[in-house]
Amino acid sequence: MNYRLLCDIFRRNREYTSLTAALTSPAYGKRKPYYVSGLTAGSEHVFLHSLAEDFAAKTFPPVIMFASEKRAASFCEFLVSCGMRAAYFPSREYCFSNIASSHDYEGERLNVLSSLTGIVPDDARAEVICTTAEAALQVTLSAEELRDKCIKVSYDEPLDTSSLAEKLTDAGYTRVELVESAGQFAIRGGIVDICPPSSSPVRIELFGDEIDRMGYFSSDTQRFTEYSPETLVFPPVRELMVSAEKREELRDMIKRQIRRLGNNTEEKNARAAEVLGSELTSLEHGFELNFADKYLPTLYPSGTSLLDYDCGPMILVDCGEIEERAAAQNALIEQSIADMTENHELPPQKNGIYLRSFEEIGDRQSSPVVFVDTLVRSHSGFTPAGLFTFNTRHVPAYSGNTALFNEDLERFRGEGYICAVLCATENEKTAISEDLISRGCTAIQADGEDVTAEKLIGGKNTPVLIMSGEFPGGFELAYPKFVLLDYSRESAKPSRGHYLRKAKKKKTATEAIMSYADLEVGDIVVHEAYGIGQYMGLETLTIDGASRDYVHIKYAGSDKLFLPVDQLDHVSKYIGAGSDTGVVKLSKMGGTDWMRAKSKAKAATREMAKELIELYARRKRTKGISFDPDDDMCREFADSFEYEETDGQLAAIDDIRQDMEKPYPMDRLLCGDVGYGKTEVALRAAFKAVMSGKQVAVLVPTTILAYQHYQTFLSRMRAFPVKIDMVSRFRTQSEQAAAIRRAARGDTDIIIGTHRLISKDVNFFDLGLIIIDEEQRFGVAQKEKLKQLAVNADILTLTATPIPRTLNMAMGGIVDMSVLEEAPGLRSPVQTYVMEFDEALINEAIRRELRRGGQVFYLYNRVEGIYNVSDRIERAIPDARIAVAHGKMERDAIEEVWDQLIKGEVDILVCTTIIETGVDIPNANTLIIENAENYGLSQLHQIRGRVGRSSTRAFAYFTYKRGKQLTEIAEKRLSAIKEYAEFGAGFRIALRDLEIRGAGNLLGAEQHGHMEAVGYDLYMKLLEEAVIEEKGEPVKKELPECAVDVRCDAYLSQNYIMSAPQRMDMYKRIAKVQNEDDYNDIIDELCDRYGEPNSQAVNLCRIAWIRAMGRVAGFAKIEEKDGNIRLYTSSPDAAKIQKLALAYPTLGVRVMLGQNPFITMKAKKNMRNTEFLLELLRKYTSFSDK
Repeated sequence: MNYRLLCDIFRRNREYTSLTAALTSPAYGKRKPYYVSGLTAGSEHVFLHSLAEDFAAKTFPPVIMFASEKRAASFCEFLVSCGMRAAYFPSREYCFSNIASSHDYEGERLNVLSSLTGIVPDDARAEVICTTAEAALQVTLSAEELRDKCIKVSYDEPLDTSSLAEKLTDAGYTRVELVESAGQFAIRGGIVDICPPSSSPVRIELFGDEIDRMGYFSSDTQRFTEYSPETLVFPPVRELMVSAEKREELRDMIKRQIRRLGNNTEEKNARAAEVLGSELTSLEHGFELNFADKYLPTLYPSGTSLLDYDCGPMILVDCGEIEERAAAQNALIEQSIADMTENHELPPQKNGIYLRSFEEIGDRQSSPVVFVDTLVRSHSGFTPAGLFTFNTRHVPAYSGNTALFNEDLERFRGEGYICAVLCATENEKTAISEDLISRGCTAIQADGEDVTAEKLIGGKNTPVLIMSGEFPGGFELAYPKFVLLDYSRESAKPSRGHYLRKAKKKKTATEAIMSYADLEVGDIVVHEAYGIGQYMGLETLTIDGASRDYVHIKYAGSDKLFLPVDQLDHVSKYIGAGSDTGVVKLSKMGGTDWMRAKSKAKAATREMAKELIELYARRKRTKGISFDPDDDMCREFADSFEYEETDGQLAAIDDIRQDMEKPYPMDRLLCGDVGYGKTEVALRAAFKAVMSGKQVAVLVPTTILAYQHYQTFLSRMRAFPVKIDMVSRFRTQSEQAAAIRRAARGDTDIIIGTHRLISKDVNFFDLGLIIIDEEQRFGVAQKEKLKQLAVNADILTLTATPIPRTLNMAMGGIVDMSVLEEAPGLRSPVQTYVMEFDEALINEAIRRELRRGGQVFYLYNRVEGIYNVSDRIERAIPDARIAVAHGKMERDAIEEVWDQLIKGEVDILVCTTIIETGVDIPNANTLIIENAENYGLSQLHQIRGRVGRSSTRAFAYFTYKRGKQLTEIAEKRLSAIKEYAEFGAGFRIALRDLEIRGAGNLLGAEQHGHMEAVGYDLYMKLLEEAVIEEKGEPVKKELPECAVDVRCDAYLSQNYIMSAPQRMDMYKRIAKVQNEDDYNDIIDELCDRYGEPNSQAVNLCRIAWIRAMGRVAGFAKIEEKDGNIRLYTSSPDAAKIQKLALAYPTLGVRVMLGQNPFITMKAKKNMRNTEFLLELLRKYTSFSDK
């Protein structure tokens, strides 16, 4: 869509030119705000875009302020899509309690503030800032303090790592061993890694105190990606930075308040003493001050906000609503302060400013202020400097009504208007153009380079402009005479993309899921040859003067194994019952128990492989439905999606399209975290099936989800000829029977239902596609029963946290898999709190959500006490509209509650886990769970996914009973759910839950016992081998093991890689070296991440390569002894040995026969032993190729 053309036309408006002249003219005396009115939704969009472009080139960026975060973020993304460097300045949530919370939004705020201080390079500065009143009025650090805290790094200046570490810590960065997320830094010798907020991590390589190389690296691979500019500025990561002096001041203040409380044992005073005592402990022991916002006036007494920074014109959109929201936010904070003061939890402070007032925006003197309202309205306390009234009118969308559209178009053309027609799709665009041309009109594409405002305004026989794209709606402008007619069936919304974010490198589906198992001391591990043991750490042993690192594994009794680190690829973490508690029976080294267990498991996997292969291969052999290629209707349905698809969604849609067009049945697993857009992918598949004349069955686990999907499918397909039905508890028996009869007759295209769909009496006229949503909620038998309904039907399975059986079948190639790895635009992680239940805090969280017009899920999973909880909340918040929902209610009652929730007639839903799966209420953005310790990890993740499904910031409070001693498993679950707050954690959650609770009865009772005996990883490896064998594919021949024992130091020293987990990770990677490319790659990675490797590290990598070459050559052991090299082989090759002797005539090549035959020869004196061995093995293996 040619937005620039719309802006150029709008700039010819007299009111607009007068306003821009007023905004750029010098001010004499006190500045007053300018009032703008008369704009419709569409014209306001063009007006703001024009102002943003016109003032972006000025000295300071304009600030566009909206009433809601959603609109601010959306308009910012729209400007970015138009090529502007727009930045979103979010609000941050004040935390007055001593509970841990994330600081994601502070990074974005500080990035924007840094760009306003002049310390960020010009090409990285924001041209426009989009924000809300709440964000702009919040107290923050001053520009001077921010400049002091910013850290500048340049090639021109020496860099002292100790001083840098101190500055980074002072700026709120956390020192870690491995940088993985914003706000972290790591120093490893001469390499410094820093990850600033809202930017890619940076790697600085030093030569002494001079910078040798500086650039960006990937947090996924930890590898260098590209060079950075020669000068970089790292802003702080925390807005509230408490200096040593301020800590002392807060400590004295709190101590005085505790003394005032005295020995009063009233409940109020006792709680105050507990709260203040907790804060004092944090101050005295150097802990993080989670409660620092409470003392904001003391920490930042000047009360600085965004208003005090150097910005351009400040434009307030819907000023009346902004004023109301600012007042409401101020009232909420004042109430919180009053409550804390009344309860003696807040010591007296000097000025008490937490939030600047709305009036201060209008009084701002550094640059002009514009109030934009649809209608002219007065604002108390302000006198306008000028009134600018735009003569625009809204033109409703025609939604395909051709007769009305043609009538209006002729009228506007007759009155001399420049007419532009907005179409939703390319097909619509073509149809409109052809229709206009057939009626004698001139129609041209609006995005042509020769189409300019100058040519259109004042011209005769002006052509009709045809455009397609995303826009809020049609409008009419009186001067110049211009009208935008929205012909499209559905209005679109601005596209997304954020200039501050860089795209992450994609992982394969396997990497995305299986890259999360870290080994720690005490973990239970499995060695393929020796069995189940306990990992006791790394130990450096010196034998015959050569030092090497060994993995110490403890077995039953006093048995110990010291495994060379180059053989670490034979060890995997044990996942099974007891793996997390360590209560697992260890194997005895040299005993027969392990070999017997492994043999039984191997035999069992063969049986299981037969069943699985037969089940899924039968589908491959079966002639399936080859669906028709996508037609115009399918493309139109795709175009009607009002959001922009992610790359993952597009890839998954393409995979499914190709599968459906193949002649055999599809069986595909679609993995995507909660809220990643799996439903839209399923909708595309369902629509394609219906367009090919087939029926679709959608199986869901709960009545609520069936109802939700029914509404979604109806809404999405309302403009298309598709008949949709539902069978669930929300339908009477007679209604369900009628629906089943319609499906059997072929009168229904898509039927959505719960387990009722797999009843014996359900038959289909022509079933083509089965969609199973929330796969993890169904048993194996239920899913297979559905598949037997129509063996030739395609199957699409959707899940966020796949059960391991499905996951492994997908990864083993039995089922195809697509993975959605990225969240849709305008989505933020759910801010998660894990805490003891605190009624006052929970009530405050509910009030905060209701104040911003949102809804709350309050989860209490016991029907007996759920109404007591509802009554308790009603007493605390009497104005709230509260409803209760649980599984024992009548279907009509549940349906009524759900309708009220969707319509926004319910503020708080007190419910059981009935909301767990698939429920999508975008306006519900606070979740509170009582007794969270009783839930499984995957369950907590699924429930948390019910909030944060829009651009609005979401909060989740996982509470446990006050004073309750949590079990170890419950504590680990709650820690993990807090740790995995980011998007895309579903796979990680699935595997972590598997570790915590044990594998469970995943594969049936018979298989389960075998898996417990050998561990999950090894069992799945055996199963994979059995599946390959059963498929008839050639089984990859396992090369014999080759031990390498040479006289040299070969290990990763603590001085080189200080972090033990990182050393272990690198040992694992080195153990996987198979060839020269792998060797060069691992050396490059060591150089990149840790600097030039020392001789010990190089030797270790060479030994791994020697071991790999030895295995290929068929050697069981390569040994250096008394200056001689020995190559042990069970079957010496005389021809190769003869060639070896000719190649090294002076080294005395001989063969020693006996029980353990070996080839022996002298080592080269002028060459390192590892270098010589590599040369020797290269020659030896090359002989076989001649």
